[in-house]
Amino acid sequence: MYIQLKNSVGVLKTAKIGFSWTTFLFGFIPALIRGDLKWAAIMFIFAVVTGVFTLGWGTWIPSLIFSFFYNKIYLKELLEKGYVPADDMAKYLLQERGIIAA
Repeated sequence: MYIQLKNSVGVLKTAKIGFSWTTFLFGFIPALIRGDLKWAAIMFIFAVVTGVFTLGWGTWIPSLIFSFFYNKIYLKELLEKGYVPADDMAKYLLQERGIIAA
């Protein structure tokens, strides 16, 4: 499910709530495309470290792990940067998932 967030100057960002299929399939690249360099670097480092210890076979493990919670991390960081839910449905969904308080 997708929601929209807006900031004080009216810039809208669309973000997904829930499992991140793009992170599952492409690892750190979706975070890089979103401009979330911090989490892209963290995911890349985890993939490299896991790959070193498993001789390259385990590089999919960080993608699997991060796919369960990366969208929530991304939404929380947008909210910390001053974005707010663009409509009541977005606010309700964020409250339901425990991302913002009621």
